[in-house]
Amino acid sequence: MAASASNFNNYFDITRGHGRGKIVNNGEVLTLSLDKSSGSGFQSKNEYLFGKIDMQLKLVPGNSAGTVTAYYLSSKGSTWDEIDFEFLGNLSGDPYILHTNVFSQGKGNREQQFYLWFDPTADFHTYSILWNPQSIIFSVDGTPIREFKNMESIGVPFPKNQPMRIYSSLWNADDWATRGGLVKTDWTQAPFTASYRNFNADACVWSNGASSCKPTATSTNSAWFSQEMDSAKQQRLQWVQKNYMIYNYCNDANRFPQGLPPECSMS
Repeated sequence: MAASASNFNNYFDITRGHGRGKIVNNGEVLTLSLDKSSGSGFQSKNEYLFGKIDMQLKLVPGNSAGTVTAYYLSSKGSTWDEIDFEFLGNLSGDPYILHTNVFSQGKGNREQQFYLWFDPTADFHTYSILWNPQSIIFSVDGTPIREFKNMESIGVPFPKNQPMRIYSSLWNADDWATRGGLVKTDWTQAPFTASYRNFNADACVWSNGASSCKPTATSTNSAWFSQEMDSAKQQRLQWVQKNYMIYNYCNDANRFPQGLPPECSMS
């Protein structure tokens, strides 16, 4: 198990941006910035195979149209697995869109999108991924917004064999991010900055072909490994999906003329 403290220097490397990514406040805060020349990004030093990953983010304030802040887990290769949070910027006063996706063995197209019930630029909020052999649960401030269950029994691949790193980037995507690309990035507002703090990974670190976790672990600090949503969490999930979900691929029959993906029949 790796229970990570909040010193970013110990757990992350700035990987792009030529100085636009910074670790400040004695390692307690990481910032990414974007200007017309370049965005920036970071990745975890460790790879993980299952875990509960928490990060607090404060998103680009003001007119963030055209920008995307991505925070995700991903493996490598052509049949990669990936678990995505992406925050699509918008004009001042309009809500951010939280875009989620799950890739398994290189196949994605499982988008669900949400508005948030708060202003994600005014303060830090906690965005969490719980990934265990039974399911993947996306949460915001402890409230689940999405669950992707292991449905291998009906032929849907599930991320379970490929270790993943944590990545984040801030980049310009004004060809699609805001109103399908109709609203462009206003570079007079640059630099755009997103901030990160309080990273925590209660997770299985993958190193030299082996996991730091024992599959039979039953200690309390590995409760996440077998955790499922209780009825209260299920109710919170339904509340979010009823009131704040704005797109669900499982409801988009036009996109799948051959029929909806098999997991949609189970959700």
